[in-house]
Amino acid sequence: MTNEEELQALREENRILKALVAQLLPLQEQLAQAQARIKELEDRLAKDSRTSSKPPSSDGLARLPRRSRRPSGKPPGGQAGHPGHTLSMVEQPDEVVGHRPQVCRQCSEDLSAVPGQVAERRQVLDLPDIRLLAQEHQIEAICCPTCHTTSLGSFPASVSAPVQYGPHLQALAVYLHQGQLLPTARTCEALAALCGCQISEGTLIQWSELAAERLAPTVARIAELIVASHLQHGDETSIRVYGMLHWLHVNCTRFLTHLAWHASRGREAMDEIGIWPRFAGRGMHDRFASYDAYDCVHSICGAHLVRDCVAVAEQEHQQWAGEMHDFLLDLHDACQEWRLRHLSAVPALERDDWVARYFEILAAGYAAQPPPPPSSAASHKGRQKQSQAKNLLDALMARAEQVLALLDDLRIPFTNNQAERDLRWAKVQQKMAGTFRSATGATAFCRIRSYLSTMQKQGHSLLSALTAVFHGQPLPVAWGPE
Repeated sequence: MTNEEELQALREENRILKALVAQLLPLQEQLAQAQARIKELEDRLAKDSRTSSKPPSSDGLARLPRRSRRPSGKPPGGQAGHPGHTLSMVEQPDEVVGHRPQVCRQCSEDLSAVPGQVAERRQVLDLPDIRLLAQEHQIEAICCPTCHTTSLGSFPASVSAPVQYGPHLQALAVYLHQGQLLPTARTCEALAALCGCQISEGTLIQWSELAAERLAPTVARIAELIVASHLQHGDETSIRVYGMLHWLHVNCTRFLTHLAWHASRGREAMDEIGIWPRFAGRGMHDRFASYDAYDCVHSICGAHLVRDCVAVAEQEHQQWAGEMHDFLLDLHDACQEWRLRHLSAVPALERDDWVARYFEILAAGYAAQPPPPPSSAASHKGRQKQSQAKNLLDALMARAEQVLALLDDLRIPFTNNQAERDLRWAKVQQKMAGTFRSATGATAFCRIRSYLSTMQKQGHSLLSALTAVFHGQPLPVAWGPE
């Protein structure tokens, strides 16, 4: 082979190699994208109730690792000072049943006429026979003896039909449906079995809507009191209204609960509900960005941060995340101890140590992050996508004051559990009854649950509170500084 032929062969081989490289480059990019997508899906599948806000019911049947909650060291059962709920005798029984001996156990003498005395008492607490009490209203016609004009009496405003159910039955029906979240059909079945009354599902829905209408001023009052509070909790969760995704928003304190639903999750809904724009105290919530738009003081839920740290430590194997997880739990325990000592803030020296430890962990976390790939900045516009670990680090750095605020004010809780507890009834309702079938049904649920939750926090009987609603006078809402 001559030199010219060998050169030509080398050129042809070079051309073929370039063509192969041109074909492999797109495949390499596709492979990198596929690997990133697989990693994202694996991280999503690895999330459970310990590492995210997913409910425990979504964990499945697999045995999960132990939770991060630390043992309290207390024995199981009621603690010292707990009042207990042992069944006790009533002072004035409704009925007394005597048990006398008929004859003497020694000589068989007749004792029926001999007076005795109580040697021992026992009581059985039971329900009477439950039945409807028929109360008839009659108006009388009276003829005036002077002018001979006949005058008629008048029925009370609440007695508007020839035959109707009274407020106590209405309250019981709405309590079972909205308070205990029985579906409409099962509520009607329960009332038929308990009271022998046959009501339709439509009647039950009308009673719920009537209660919601009468509670509108009370719920508005609850919203005003939350606006004036020093501390409120906020959260949101998804619901279905006529089969479409909507959001249930909660604003609450230890003594007040306000629920409202909206098609939007974010700021549009919060503005329309109207509590966050007027609130000037401290708001406790998660890291949802819409809350940051409001000009109040903010605190971040520590339980959410603990779960995020567990996720980064397990999925990305970063040591700093485990250290931050332990730091947050230690912080919670320490603040609880200082509260038991009736202090309003952590002493200055200890506070400075906690703050220094917090930022030392963040510095170690930033040092452990790999540098971004050199081609990423040139191939994308706008903010570059970051790892879960880097996002958490940035959030902990930017929100350091919100995380550590309880060091300076021990009245601030560590978690947003108050809001999550007040939202939990909505998830129970979804599991039992599914979707809301109408907007009026969703509104009735929000108003009645807001009222019932508030009354429960303030120590009222829920059934008595609903009875007051059907008498036309809902119980007043009490309020004091948080």
